[in-house]
Amino acid sequence: MINSCSSFPGATWVSKFLSIVFLLTMQACSNDAKTHITQSALLQQMQESSAPIIIDVRSGYEYQASHIPAAIHIPFWDTFFTEQLQSYSSTQALVLYCEHGPRAGIAKWGLSLKGFENIRYLQGHMSAWRKAGFPIIPATDK
Repeated sequence: MINSCSSFPGATWVSKFLSIVFLLTMQACSNDAKTHITQSALLQQMQESSAPIIIDVRSGYEYQASHIPAAIHIPFWDTFFTEQLQSYSSTQALVLYCEHGPRAGIAKWGLSLKGFENIRYLQGHMSAWRKAGFPIIPATDK
């Protein structure tokens, strides 16, 4: 009879994996200045043509509905495998956003595993950007 999860051969690996995912999603939902860029700071950089690479990690449906101008769409689950950023330096500044934060945390992990070092989150993510009335690319009528 199995008395605990520690008897399961992959229990240690699974618990470490889940801990990492939990910590990254919580970090993405915070507002720490070291890990986040404010909406107004990003907008200013965009207006000055000095913006980092902006990555929308939401679903294709959400991206098509509206997104930040110049944002590259890479769904969070694709960040572990994508080659879309292979032409960029691993030290290039990246800003990730989703709707509220958790998916961006997972995406940061995926991009970190691919060697990217300078990754920040958009403070408040897309919901705060939209609420602030900042520019978006709306859905196109077909």
